[in-house]
Amino acid sequence: MIKSRAKSIALKAMKHQEASLKHDAKNPVVFDMSDPGTGKTAVRVWAFAARRRAGGGCLLVLAPRSLLRTAWGNDFARFAPDMKVSVATAAIRDKALAEDADVYVTNHDAVKALVKLPKAWFAKFSELVIDEGTAYKHHTSQRSRAVAKIARYFKRRANLTATPTSNGICDVWHQAYLLDDGKRLGPNFYGFRSTVCIPHQVGSNRNAVNWADKPGAEEAVFGLLSEIVVRHKFEDCVDIPPTHIYTVDYDLEPKQRKVYEDMQADQLLKLAKVRITAINAAAVATKLLQIASGAVYDGSGKYVVVDNGRYETLIEMASVRKHPLMLFFWRHQLDMLAAEADSRKLTYCVFDGDANDRERNQMVIDYQAGKYDLMFGHPQTVAHGLTLTRGTSIIWPGPTYNLEWWKQANKRQARIGQKEKTEVITLIAPDTIEEKVYDMCMGKDGRMANLLDLFETISPKPVATKVARILMAA
Repeated sequence: MIKSRAKSIALKAMKHQEASLKHDAKNPVVFDMSDPGTGKTAVRVWAFAARRRAGGGCLLVLAPRSLLRTAWGNDFARFAPDMKVSVATAAIRDKALAEDADVYVTNHDAVKALVKLPKAWFAKFSELVIDEGTAYKHHTSQRSRAVAKIARYFKRRANLTATPTSNGICDVWHQAYLLDDGKRLGPNFYGFRSTVCIPHQVGSNRNAVNWADKPGAEEAVFGLLSEIVVRHKFEDCVDIPPTHIYTVDYDLEPKQRKVYEDMQADQLLKLAKVRITAINAAAVATKLLQIASGAVYDGSGKYVVVDNGRYETLIEMASVRKHPLMLFFWRHQLDMLAAEADSRKLTYCVFDGDANDRERNQMVIDYQAGKYDLMFGHPQTVAHGLTLTRGTSIIWPGPTYNLEWWKQANKRQARIGQKEKTEVITLIAPDTIEEKVYDMCMGKDGRMANLLDLFETISPKPVATKVARILMAA
């Protein structure tokens, strides 16, 4: 149970938050697509607390594990300290859910346990908030099926996400369904997909189909949802210094360049001999990205270091900046970053899936207090909801083709309360797949391209050398 402070803090809603509160008062379901950093959580806290004080029911919040305390617990303590909040992590879920509280906050996967509870348990609730609702965009997943079963118990429902359609318009169907039971986009996913998408066969297998959005589909869908949608752009709401987004070239060392080119030739020759699908194209892309980043993995998860020069460069960049957030994708990146930071006597914390909720919450507090020279974070864990305004630099060790990670992680420092200019830096190896991945993520139409597009301009060499074959077999 989170204990609130004795005295409430007088914090006034900003103009755009007042507009969100008025929308909330008129609509029992809300799809808040506002940008990260615009204060979506505060709006939900204020709106619920007012209804609860007037005799309304309890609130259930489903959120990413990293935000249970760092965002929701802390924001209730800040904006509505009279509300009792029970944070139900996996280790203490039964006990936390049995507490007498106003608000129950738990992680997305907890719905697989919640759906097994008797209907009577939900009787005290009137509101459901799903934070980062894209966690339930795949309607066939186990947790999506579970949350769909319990959503009907709540009269008021809200979904918060700044990236509702990062992979295409179909992402939005189940998120909307959880709010209105299919009233606006229809009760059947496949009927919706046939209406808004065009199928394209991939390869010779007639069942291998890629569904592409029809022209104008996004506009039509959001027209249907307009009644319940709230959308505030960060730059229209918050007056903070600008963010500079740019890349820095990292030239591969000759040895690494040779291994990369040999690997590229070997992988693409193999790819040419099989039916190309998004799955095996993604596997090839991952191999090439790993080599460019300095290591390659075998089937057991062990890696072989090809070159660590990139990590010397990254830590050099971090050492001349104040409290940067340094992202990483793979274990070898964290290992080499941490080793280089240790050699320079830099203090740091690691915000990823290995840290428990209390540890993560303390990391944010300590980071904001300036106790770390830098924070290492995996974008899947650190990208959502955190406020890290003590720093002004976010450094990507290489590009990502996960648009949601990119958009969300880049807003951790450029948030309300930031007083300085911020920057987002991505290290890119020229003449490698990294350039294509970065361009894909930064695509002018703002939409993810098919992974197969990565290979349109890459031509394999005729043969692969022994070193590439050894690494592939490792």
